Amino acid sequence: MASISKNGIDLRAGGKRGARRILVTGGAGFLGSHLCDLLLAQDHEVISLDNYFTGSARNLELSSESPRFRAIAHDITVPIPEELPRFDEIYNLACPASPVHYQMDPLKTALTSAGGVWNVMARARRDNAGIFHASTSEVYGDPTVHPQSEGYHGNVNPIGPRACYDEGKRFAETILSDFTRSTGLPVRIARIFNTYGPRMHPEDGRVVSNFIVQALLGRDLTIYGSGRQTRSFCFMDDLIAGFDALMHAPGATAEPVNLGNPHEVTVLELAEMVLDMVGGRSRILRLPLPVDDPQRRRPDISRAKNILGWKPRVPLDEGLAATIRYFDRRLAEEQARPRKRVAAAVAPPFAAVI
Repeated sequence: MASISKNGIDLRAGGKRGARRILVTGGAGFLGSHLCDLLLAQDHEVISLDNYFTGSARNLELSSESPRFRAIAHDITVPIPEELPRFDEIYNLACPASPVHYQMDPLKTALTSAGGVWNVMARARRDNAGIFHASTSEVYGDPTVHPQSEGYHGNVNPIGPRACYDEGKRFAETILSDFTRSTGLPVRIARIFNTYGPRMHPEDGRVVSNFIVQALLGRDLTIYGSGRQTRSFCFMDDLIAGFDALMHAPGATAEPVNLGNPHEVTVLELAEMVLDMVGGRSRILRLPLPVDDPQRRRPDISRAKNILGWKPRVPLDEGLAATIRYFDRRLAEEQARPRKRVAAAVAPPFAAVI
């Protein structure tokens, strides 16, 4: 059995290297906060930039205990503050990643991917810093090739409701690739497949958080479409270890690397797992499938295995159990505040199952 630490991340990942000063954009988010925890455990100095649109100060409670950590409210579409000290590395995780959030302001989402990356590149060039960029499996769109390898160029609708995120991330990969060819500065691009775990936003509309929150509240679990569409779920411990491995692997290039779990399940199977683990009397409610929702999603992680020696280790049932415990605690805290809304029972219809 793979081990999951008390704080939801294996702080031993990657071991210790020479101390560096590292910037994490989107550092208060689900993945960004876990990355900050890891980097601090490796004795680095870490500065988080986040506009707190989807991130939360509560995610940074562990990081904030360190004297080597600073959290700064900042929107990455604005140039990185010049008064900040020089950085050795920049991890760019700044962008809403769930359809509920990135479709609230699609123009802002597209600009975050494009202008935000531009500002990261400008600062990296000034500081002579390496860049890690969090891309996404959404660059493959609704794939016609299965599983998806990095050589597949995707099937993306450039004018659909998901395009602000899909095409924004694709463009970010383009300019980062041109940047490293032009400057010689190191760039690492991770294409992240479905990831879950503690600190997910309870209202982000993603399938794991949706199902768990709905089941814990005794509400119906909402499935979009037939439920036969598939996803491959990676626990965040494994993903953050992949970040660390990719950023520091000797011989790694700017070519994108898929990071995800190749174990494929249907959405209906996931719903049944959550119902079995949570218990209660929740039923399954079917809603129309959103536009451009991918039918199959599974990473080919051959490149990650060969270049990084990385593969996911946390089984789905073990990761779900840890995530259920997290949401159970969080909902209990929220329910102690009677005037505060806990979580939507049904995400808006455009909330694709990702």
